[in-house]
Amino acid sequence: MDAWDAWIGRSENRQDHIDPALVRRWLAMLDMEELSDDVVPQGLHWCLCTPETATAGLGPDGHPLRDASPNSFLPPVPLPRRMWASSIVEFLTPLHIGEHLSRRSKIMSIAEKSGGSGSLVFVEVEHLTAGAKGTAIREVQTIVYREAAAPDAPLTPPPLGETAFNPADWTTHHIVSPNEPMLFRYSALTFNSHRIHYDLPYATDVERYRGLVVHGPLTATLMLDLASRQFGNNALSGFAFRGLSPAICGELLHLVMRENDAEIEFGAFADDGRPVMAASATRKI
Repeated sequence: MDAWDAWIGRSENRQDHIDPALVRRWLAMLDMEELSDDVVPQGLHWCLCTPETATAGLGPDGHPLRDASPNSFLPPVPLPRRMWASSIVEFLTPLHIGEHLSRRSKIMSIAEKSGGSGSLVFVEVEHLTAGAKGTAIREVQTIVYREAAAPDAPLTPPPLGETAFNPADWTTHHIVSPNEPMLFRYSALTFNSHRIHYDLPYATDVERYRGLVVHGPLTATLMLDLASRQFGNNALSGFAFRGLSPAICGELLHLVMRENDAEIEFGAFADDGRPVMAASATRKI
C-alpha cells in the first residue's frame, strides 16, 4: 500500500458568497474599471472558499500544517517546499455578485517522482464550485512538494541575462511589473500566507529565490485579464496553465497571446525571454 493511499478520495466542503466589496478590491488590484453588470471576471474564483486555518495552525512557510489526522485534507508529505504547478479550469456558468457558493474539493491522485532538484510529490486536487445554477467551475489543480533548498544553493531564477524578449511571434503583447503592493493585495484577497510572496528574507535565505515570488495564479489571472480586455468579460470556456519558472516581484513580465484555430495560446516571459508560464484557452461558442 502506498504511503498516501488513504488520502486519495478524501474531500472537504467550503461555503462562500461573492461580496461586492471583494469584487471592487479585485478590480482595484488589477487596475480594472467598474463592471457594467453583475457578472464577475474569470479568475476571481481563486479568492473564494479559501482555507480559514487559524494562525496557530500554520506551518513555517505560512501554509496550513499537514498531519496524519483525519482532519488533514492534504497528506503530510515530508517535503517542505510547496508550489502551485498547474491548473485545468472549465468555466461552465458565469458567477454573479451576491451569489452564494459551495466548493467540494477532492484529492484525485498522489504521485512520487524524482527530478533534477530531488524528490517530488505531486498532488492532484479537483475543485467543484457550485452556485445558484449548479456547478459553475470545475478545476483540477496540481500541487508539487519539493525538498528543502540547501543553504548555499544558487538563487533561482538566475539573474536576468542581456537578451531581450521578442514578442514578434505574438499578436497581443502587454507588459506589467508585479510589485509589492500587488502581491500583498493578491495574498490578502486569496487569504494566502505563503511567505515567499511577502517575506523577502524567508524567500531568499530559506527557499533560495532571487526575490519575492509572484503567485502562479496571479500570473494566470493577468493572462485572463488580457483575454478579457481582448474578447470581453467571461469569454472563455476553458483555461489551462503550467508554471515554468518563478516570476520575481518588481521585474518586467511580458504577457502575450495569439489565436491558433480554435485555441488561444498565452505566454508569460521575463524581460530576458525566460519562460515563466505557458497557458491555453478555448472561447465560448
